[in-house]
Amino acid sequence: MNKTTLFSKAKAALALGALALSGNIYAETVLRVGTWLAPSNPQNAVVWPTWAKWVEEATEGRVRVEVEEGLGHPKTLFQLVEDGVIDASFSYHGYVPGRFQLPQAVEQPGLGVSAEAASVALWRVYDQHFKQANEFDGLEVIGMFTHGPGYIHSKEPITSWDQIKGKKIRIGGGVQSVLGERMGITPVAAPAPKVYEMLQQGVIDGVFMPMGEQKALRLNEVAPNVTLLPGGMYLGSFSIFMNPDFLADLDPKDREAILSVSGEKLSQMAGKAWDGIDAEGYKVAQASGVNLIEVKETDPMAREFYAMIKGMKEEWVESVADRGIDAQAAVDELWSIARDYENGKQ
Repeated sequence: MNKTTLFSKAKAALALGALALSGNIYAETVLRVGTWLAPSNPQNAVVWPTWAKWVEEATEGRVRVEVEEGLGHPKTLFQLVEDGVIDASFSYHGYVPGRFQLPQAVEQPGLGVSAEAASVALWRVYDQHFKQANEFDGLEVIGMFTHGPGYIHSKEPITSWDQIKGKKIRIGGGVQSVLGERMGITPVAAPAPKVYEMLQQGVIDGVFMPMGEQKALRLNEVAPNVTLLPGGMYLGSFSIFMNPDFLADLDPKDREAILSVSGEKLSQMAGKAWDGIDAEGYKVAQASGVNLIEVKETDPMAREFYAMIKGMKEEWVESVADRGIDAQAAVDELWSIARDYENGKQ
């Protein structure tokens, strides 16, 4: 065999190798995830990176997750995914009043569990009960979770309910709206990323949020007081969702692989991540000298709060009577699962 023949064969082999490599590159599917919270938020710092790793491992590298930031108001993300502008995202149900009523079963005050326990319970009850109501028509829900217990972060100390009446308090919608009405506040609606600026400029006097935002949104700099009621005042519910056409267009084995690392597995991981930022937020508040007003169950403020929230769960049951499910059975099951999980009975 002469040198020319050897060179030609070597060149052909290299070309075939490059073609094969090129084919592998172009065969990779990019799953575009939209997000809206700060990079320090647990959803961006923990949840998306962890799930991205799970997806890439489960699909053996055939599907790669890319996160796109700053896509506008979080309420628009449901529509952006439904329209296929992005392939997946997450958002807070309270930002779209009237549409996502059923997940508010987990938001009701008095549950008193961690975000991890609440998230697992919410996913299981969504899968068994809420899904059939089609509140998420046009979307494929792949996870449900909550943030940790919500408290009052304020510019001035709040040690009695008289001190909060008439105050301008940012609320995120959902059950917070009902609580705000019962407390007699002046509600101000705004997405979470706007809260720091609104407190700094005096547009609002305080905000209902979980403890993690002392760190994630740097509330320790603009809200030097936190009133912590036992068990928190409420939970906030979120869904993680995908475009169903994107899923349908995948190879069946990749579609099943993605779903296998979603559902309860993803919900549990998300809730745990949000619990983690709450613990960090509490430490940041302590280190920053934030005035932590820890209300005891026997204190007048706690007893008045329990009286204030009486009947809220029953009102929620009535509000979803048109959804075609047994709402009372669903919320009872959700609370039972959450409390069992919290007590180690998974």
